Amino acid sequence: MTTDAIKPSHAAVGAKLVPALLLSASGLLLFGVGNDPAGYSLLALSVLTAVFVEQALARHLGLIGLGMLIISLVPLNADLSMAHMALMGGALACAVLVPWLLSRWGTQERIIRFPVNTGRKWPLAAKLYLLGVVALGYFILPVYLIGTGVYQNWPDASDPTIFWRLFLGVNAVGIWDELFFICTTFTLLRQHFPDWLANLLQAVIFSSFLWEIGYQAWGPLLTFPFALLQGYTFKLTKSLSYVVSVHLIFDFVLFLALVHAHNPDWLPIFVY
Repeated sequence: MTTDAIKPSHAAVGAKLVPALLLSASGLLLFGVGNDPAGYSLLALSVLTAVFVEQALARHLGLIGLGMLIISLVPLNADLSMAHMALMGGALACAVLVPWLLSRWGTQERIIRFPVNTGRKWPLAAKLYLLGVVALGYFILPVYLIGTGVYQNWPDASDPTIFWRLFLGVNAVGIWDELFFICTTFTLLRQHFPDWLANLLQAVIFSSFLWEIGYQAWGPLLTFPFALLQGYTFKLTKSLSYVVSVHLIFDFVLFLALVHAHNPDWLPIFVY
């Protein structure tokens, strides 16, 4: 089975929508609100109700839910101590690897894929879009981070060790976002829903996760559209390499803006 599977009818979509909405709502509770008991309850209810609708749906929601469960077991914040980075890094890695291994070797499905080398060149529009990402990050991120004070959710990188750990952490989480929310969550949901609906469902979980790791205040007005654009971009390009490039370029501007926010005399390149 591939992501190009025939899309279900409207009636089939309607029957499947309730379990999928419960899954997205559980992500909102687990990551956005921080209500674990309610979040776990909705997560379990999502998979349970899916069992009565379609086995494949229950299996795929279960894989996504398992990844979400693993993520929820560790604190999601910008603590840059080696112990926390190892703990969070291990959890994030397992959240991607476990669903992929269960899908590939447990059910013999090849739905979850990580297409790095697609063999297709990026068209001019794709390259120009990367420049647009730089411009958007440059004009939006300092206003958001400094204007709301949320830059304080990340540590001051004036210490060289923290500087490089912050750089590593920002980039590692950015790559992981695409592996889990786009290549896993969005890809599995596309087997059961139209692309636009699957994208909305994954974007709720994606932006909820970003809220917990620090993108608060009016951050969802930034992160939710970003999650939607990443899903749509992956649909168009079918390239993990490209969506990761978009994300890392945006995160590089984020990193520079964070350093500047904590140390205004550093990198005085931003206009806000």
